Amino acid sequence: MAATKSMTPEREGEFAAASISIVELYWMTLDPGVAERARFARMLSPDERRRAERFRFPRDRWRYVVRRGRLRELLAIRLGCTPAEVPLSCNGFGKPRIEPNSRLQSRDLRFSLSHSGGLALYAIADGVEIGCDIEWRAPRFGVEAAAERFFSPLEVQMLRSLPRDQWAAGFFNCWTRKEAFVKALGHGMYHPLDRFDVSLAPGEPAKLLRVERSPGDRRRWRMMGFSPAPGFVAAAVTEQSGNLFIGDTR
Repeated sequence: MAATKSMTPEREGEFAAASISIVELYWMTLDPGVAERARFARMLSPDERRRAERFRFPRDRWRYVVRRGRLRELLAIRLGCTPAEVPLSCNGFGKPRIEPNSRLQSRDLRFSLSHSGGLALYAIADGVEIGCDIEWRAPRFGVEAAAERFFSPLEVQMLRSLPRDQWAAGFFNCWTRKEAFVKALGHGMYHPLDRFDVSLAPGEPAKLLRVERSPGDRRRWRMMGFSPAPGFVAAAVTEQSGNLFIGDTR
């Protein structure tokens, strides 16, 4: 079901002494067999079932069911309950969370999820903020007009300095890293995207280069970029105490 591998920082020993929280990354296909889809459907809340029914196309409906069911399953393992009992809600910016008033919220579990095409990405941590993003490298999306609209002036400049055959890779590196960061902040796309810069050149480490008027500063955050499957680009961002990234093999 899941297509994953172990992930660790580029220089794991550099962070080991400071590591407090383990951040776990999982990615999986959203197109499993009929039996798996039915199993995930039984985990959903009444509101999630109603939302699933609003999708016009069956493939979109089932992909929603699978990604929500798998999220519930991953959280239930850590909360000691059944997937259907996981009390999900959202903050004021739409970021999913464990319901604050729930008896299960005492563990301070934080998580983020993203999906693109037929793949979903999940990031889960205890006690540290976390954000993740995954994107299929669709040529029609990675265009210069989108970069000028959503990236900072420095990022646009760095992107233009790349060789043309590296432009798409740089674009999607930048996009996923920016989305992962604003998700970690909990603001989603409401946070101004020109108030921080990220690295984007292929082959260079994923980093926050500048953070302007954001909670904390760039030293508070750890960023990671990776490719979970051919044609996909992904990123995860966590607070500094969440340094170790592990992929699931289930």
